Amino acid sequence: MSDSPNTPEAPRPAATPGEPISHTPGDASEHTPGVSVRHSRSKGEPRFPDGPKPDPAGSHFERRIRSFQPRRSRVTAGQADALQRLWPKWGLDIDGRDIDLEELFGNAHPVVLEIGFGMGEATAQMAAADLGTNILAVDVHTPGQGNLLNLADQNGLPNVRVGNGDAIILLREMLAPDSLDGLRVYFPDPWPKKRHHKRRLIQPEFLSLAATRLRPGALVHCATDWEPYAEQMLEVLTAHPDFENTQADGGFAPRPDYRPLTRFEGQGLDKGHVVNDLLFRRVQR
Repeated sequence: MSDSPNTPEAPRPAATPGEPISHTPGDASEHTPGVSVRHSRSKGEPRFPDGPKPDPAGSHFERRIRSFQPRRSRVTAGQADALQRLWPKWGLDIDGRDIDLEELFGNAHPVVLEIGFGMGEATAQMAAADLGTNILAVDVHTPGQGNLLNLADQNGLPNVRVGNGDAIILLREMLAPDSLDGLRVYFPDPWPKKRHHKRRLIQPEFLSLAATRLRPGALVHCATDWEPYAEQMLEVLTAHPDFENTQADGGFAPRPDYRPLTRFEGQGLDKGHVVNDLLFRRVQR
């Protein structure tokens, strides 16, 4: 295997499945955890010179309705340090160029694509519980990218890579057919207003694209606490010829043990929200 910039250095000891994930935000000797980074930079200077690019697929601009909105909120000192220090090893800018997943992870383990991971706590927990499965986690939220890199580093998780950019470009232009063993979409933006429903990620066109990159038998796992969106997901997935429901009754699935209960989800449940999981299998036509 070649010396790829994404091949990790000797990782710290891996977290034992079942143990809590450390949330140490960075080296306390270098900065104060939790303190937002603010420094002056000249016009045109990148925010993180060695970190994720602000617009990695700029040359692939297209008039397409987006299912996401980039969020460039405050980045803590620990997150900024992780973006600078770890992005060259474990980060991936989604720029349209082909990628080799074996080279990216340094092994031939199964790869699951996770689209939208928030601050990354659940992703890190799932990675720690199953070190034999690689997770390519994609988001456009800079603080979340830094936080997940930190969690992977602090807990010795060599099976996590963080993607920055548009997952559609990743699926359409960068991944080989039948290269993924799973797809996870947890709590995507529900775009609740009717006029924005066209922006929702789980649509027939998206599923047709994803199906070309998923191996037969691969699982698509979605979860949402927005019931109207859950119903739409169920309807769209059920109607798609490339997927079949794993539930005999054709309905929603119980939350699998491998999907952690996140703080965000717990807060929703405390407010009376109903969380629905959907588990569908990629079938061979």
